[in-house]
Amino acid sequence: MTGARPPAPVGLSEPARRALDALPPVPVRQPEPDLADTQGWLRWIETREAGGREMLAPLMPPEDRLARTRAELNGVPTYILRPDHVTDDGAAPVVIEMHGGALVTGGGDLAWMMTAGKAMDRAAVTWVPDYRMPPLHPYPAALDDCLAVYRHALTERPPGRILVSGLSAGGNLAAALLLRAGEERLPMPAALVLLTPQLDLTESGDSFRTNDGIDVLGPLMPMNRLYANGHDLADPHLSPLFGDVTGFPPTFLQTGTRDLFLSNTVRMHRKLLAAGVTTELHVFEAMPHGGFGGNTPEDADLAAEVRRFEDRHLDQR
Repeated sequence: MTGARPPAPVGLSEPARRALDALPPVPVRQPEPDLADTQGWLRWIETREAGGREMLAPLMPPEDRLARTRAELNGVPTYILRPDHVTDDGAAPVVIEMHGGALVTGGGDLAWMMTAGKAMDRAAVTWVPDYRMPPLHPYPAALDDCLAVYRHALTERPPGRILVSGLSAGGNLAAALLLRAGEERLPMPAALVLLTPQLDLTESGDSFRTNDGIDVLGPLMPMNRLYANGHDLADPHLSPLFGDVTGFPPTFLQTGTRDLFLSNTVRMHRKLLAAGVTTELHVFEAMPHGGFGGNTPEDADLAAEVRRFEDRHLDQR
């Protein structure tokens, strides 16, 4: 869909209204490369990641506030982020954060850069797996990598001091990771945080039509198919919305009324409730995918809610 977005509703803060009003009209979508065009995809990904680095670089905290190292955890390159208020004693709680990027972008330094703001505010160390992605490494490489990092975490911390989190495509991998952990009889982490999660690669929900052209994000089917590499998009390891969530830990879900993934989130909420899982659903008025840009009262409110949830469920003893 193309054209102008609806005006910002009156109930938002002035910064949020300005953020929405500043969004350009919905552009005509440019075609992605053919699924078999590996070099075309690599160029497509490189272009988008370059823009992301340029946008995020000025926002990064200084290294004396957020220490950063890169380690191999169970064979997976992983960024370890420790804010200056967390003691470097190997005993702090760990949040394993799966980065976003439509399952095809966001690797390398972008993985930690997209997570730095949340990592700064946590009373925990944040691990960010630099998981493998298409076109060179399609499904199940990314999920295998995330599971390997989780297995490593269980060798260093009790489950009550581990939390799994993901935004957008990271939410897909975070939820799929717990499905795999349950199937392999691994202990569940203390809690799960899913922020505007990409839980249904079939894009079957209502908001994929009602919010198409309103959200900042458009349908991602070419990327979904590239990631799936011929596998059934409805497979729960690809679309965790269709999995058995029995036994999941307490889960925090967030979305907005302009989010393309609104349906993913509210449907997962109902599924978790039906399975007896303790869950919170936070739906923000007029919030698009990923928030209002980070500098609005609504963004601050969301960040505070996530911190409250994480602090409550991570064992601080």
